[in-house]
Amino acid sequence: MLTDDGQLVAYFTVLADRIHLETKERPKELRYPNAPAIKLGRMGVRYVTLDALPRPGLVTWYERYGFEVPGRPCRHPPRPDLDDRRTRQPAVLSPRGRPWLAPLLSPPVPRRTWFRRPSPHPRPTMSLRKNYSGYTSFSYLDADTDYRAFELAREIDRVPASPVELTAAEEARVESLVDRFIFISLHEHLGVFPARIEETPEYARHGRMATAFEGLAASYWDCVFDNLMDGICTIHSRSGWQWDDVLHDLGMRLCDIAHQDFVTHCLRTDDIRRAHDEGRVALVASMEGAAMIENDLDRIDLLYGFGLRALGITYSESNALGNGLKEARDGGLTAFGRKAVERMNKVGMLIDCSHCGDQTTLDTIECSELPIVLSHIGARALWDSNRLAPDAVLEACAAKGGVIGVEAAPHTTLTPTHRRHGLDAFMEHFQYIEDLVGIDHVSFGPDTLYGDHVGLHRVYSANLSLKESRGGATPGEDYEPVEYVEGLENPTEGSHNIVRWLVKNGYTDTDIEKVMGGNALRVLDQVWA
Repeated sequence: MLTDDGQLVAYFTVLADRIHLETKERPKELRYPNAPAIKLGRMGVRYVTLDALPRPGLVTWYERYGFEVPGRPCRHPPRPDLDDRRTRQPAVLSPRGRPWLAPLLSPPVPRRTWFRRPSPHPRPTMSLRKNYSGYTSFSYLDADTDYRAFELAREIDRVPASPVELTAAEEARVESLVDRFIFISLHEHLGVFPARIEETPEYARHGRMATAFEGLAASYWDCVFDNLMDGICTIHSRSGWQWDDVLHDLGMRLCDIAHQDFVTHCLRTDDIRRAHDEGRVALVASMEGAAMIENDLDRIDLLYGFGLRALGITYSESNALGNGLKEARDGGLTAFGRKAVERMNKVGMLIDCSHCGDQTTLDTIECSELPIVLSHIGARALWDSNRLAPDAVLEACAAKGGVIGVEAAPHTTLTPTHRRHGLDAFMEHFQYIEDLVGIDHVSFGPDTLYGDHVGLHRVYSANLSLKESRGGATPGEDYEPVEYVEGLENPTEGSHNIVRWLVKNGYTDTDIEKVMGGNALRVLDQVWA
């Protein structure tokens, strides 16, 4: 859209059945001749169906869809089939009807960056394959009318980025790896938290957590295991982990996803491969604990039917299945827990023991006919914390064919040589586990989110069992507290820096393919078959 003086204020692309608007500013709505006002989402982007716009007879196709570009009359229809998918530039016709790529801007710019505020912090080039249109959570509703809107944290550059420095050849190799291989994160939280983190309890109580679509579009992940609210899921109860709570949380996330086509709900491994090929992100719905099934095995079937594909045995606290890692004594998997493991095998639910006691984990591995995962964990041999696993547990998981994802939540995967939590401490745990169990059984589950993760821990220390899960004070294990984990602040930065670190440290393409997604995909092919 041009003003009378020729200034570009908005750009539009006519697709097969809708119009895509992108604005340089961020108005709440746009008005065009002969067309209703178009309300825009938080990022100034909105899809508008053609049926919502007037269709008069023989007029220019700009006017037909409610737009005018001064001096550019054209009676030829748009050609969406000419869209250049690699450069991300929409195909538009010139006044003479010839294909014309992005005629209003020079030089061409990826269209998703036109409305993003400039960042003073350099970051790695994002994947060119992401097919993101700019949808923001719940933009199909009216904020503060249909639901209470909170000011949310920035998904990109909330804190200064810390990219791993690479040579030009290494940068090119990273881009090639992203293009060729499937990248899977075994554990994240894709919700966007309030900018004022102390508002999170009220935000969670409303049960409508935004999804970080913009952040995912800037990431390298093709598939992400999203663990929803989990430990802070207190929508209908004060303690959380109730049946109504988790179904509300899951249903709201899937409803939001159903209104866009960039993030897809992953139900089988073919969805992951398709997401990679199409430049989208496959979201696997996962829950860290099974307390909500109580003593009813059929609830495992129901959760699977509602779209859940991964389930933890316990979330730090004990439940009917077994003991959590916060317990002083671990009695292992219960008789009911063994039945639950058998049922999860039968329905095709991936089993996770990241928050279980050691004996409960060992019992689960023994009882399960299929491999399990420790989706987000580290090596207790490096740092004495209940949140991390001893060698015997890591080796047992690998011996059953399972995969161990390395954890990066604040102040977890520390080491004696890296007492300030950051990328180097995180990767030291990766290298230790790789040496212990082999490259075929290690991967990444950074357990990061979009917002102030350290602040969230302060607000929810009781709900998340942080004090108990980290154990007592161990002599010589003092560490430097951080406000955020440098290099792994959110799922986007983690996706960039993990592969960059692997390239910088000389890992082969074959090994990178395995740890960035191949190992996880092998287990999922077995469990979800």
